[in-house]
Amino acid sequence: MTAVTPEPAHVPVLLERCVGLLAPALSAPDAVVVDCTLGMGGHAEALLAETPARLLGLDRDPEALRRSSARLAPYGDRVTLVHAVYDELPRVLAGTRVQGILFDLGVSSLQLDEADRGFAYAQDAPLDMRMDQTAGRTAAEVVNTYDGRSLARVLKEYGDERFAGRIADAIVRERAVEPFTGSARLAELVRAAIPAATRRTGGHPAKRTFQALRIEVNDELGVLRRAIPAAIDALAVGGRLVVMSYQSLEDKIVKSELRARSTSDVPVDLPFIPAGSGPELRLLVRGSEQAAEDEVARNPRAASVRLRAAERVRDAA
Repeated sequence: MTAVTPEPAHVPVLLERCVGLLAPALSAPDAVVVDCTLGMGGHAEALLAETPARLLGLDRDPEALRRSSARLAPYGDRVTLVHAVYDELPRVLAGTRVQGILFDLGVSSLQLDEADRGFAYAQDAPLDMRMDQTAGRTAAEVVNTYDGRSLARVLKEYGDERFAGRIADAIVRERAVEPFTGSARLAELVRAAIPAATRRTGGHPAKRTFQALRIEVNDELGVLRRAIPAAIDALAVGGRLVVMSYQSLEDKIVKSELRARSTSDVPVDLPFIPAGSGPELRLLVRGSEQAAEDEVARNPRAASVRLRAAERVRDAA
């Protein structure tokens, strides 16, 4: 008899906090909450259990949609799942205003835990890194076709890699001998390209390179720059937005947009704010929130999270 392989353990990050922030906007039975990064469905399931809202779940990964569909099946017609990247939100909603929107950014537990996806530098796998394996270029295509200058730019800009030039030069040199196909060879090349003194600190030497390639392959920052303004525009007055970021480039984009939309453009010396000129958003947390130490101990993937949240208080002029 063939043993059944259990599903990988999935612990949603800041679950109670996310539900607590979104729930006040989801008290009506006709309320709609959008989970823009459905993943394994943990946050979605909690929102359905704790509120009467209907849920629209988006994910670019067909496997995530398949698994979440089974997980959320008990909620029947309260759930609609769509295969889409979250910057497609305007097309998916087609003008409908919603009461809640959640983003849990970065790579999902499903993608990290399945070795053949190529996201993890600690396991040998095809250099893929696409969140949607049905479309787009792979990490192997990036590594094998970008010129040295472009590779160095990607590693520096998206991975904050100090030795981007050295790593890019090594990649160009080695791919001329044999193209890169697997993650183990690339991880070893990165390790060898970084000075020995640096390799002894800061975790796995390939971490920043793999992050940079993943962001490039999936256009993660470009998608996010388009998605956050679209999400704010899709909120009804009283609706709430919660965003969890896991690296500084993501958080900077979110912070900038929320700050701009929560600040009045009326001159500071004007004695009153004209009707329709106040900010669109009210920030719900001061700065960004991090996971508590006990949560990080239970779920190490929560260590780098930064949560920001806002409520829409008026429509745009």
